Amino acid sequence: MATKVKSAEKRHRQSEERRKRNKAVKSSVRTSAKKFVLLARKKEANEAEMALKDMIKKIDSAARKGIIKKNAAARKKSRMQRLLNTLKTAQ
Repeated sequence: MATKVKSAEKRHRQSEERRKRNKAVKSSVRTSAKKFVLLARKKEANEAEMALKDMIKKIDSAARKGIIKKNAAARKKSRMQRLLNTLKTAQ
């Protein structure tokens, strides 16, 4: 086994903390997206709109932190907004 380097150990600890934090944020984004899609499929426009606002807030936060790329965030928001618009026009 190679000799232990304190700086490498610290870097590993830091990367683990970041990985866990990033994973939690990504999971939160996915959960809010699923919640929105479920409400949209149930044709509950008002609740879906509130869920969309919450999801957009989480996506923007993740993009700002660099957890997801800004174009990916824009794409997700666009697709969900389009789903809401089709839901509203159908009613």
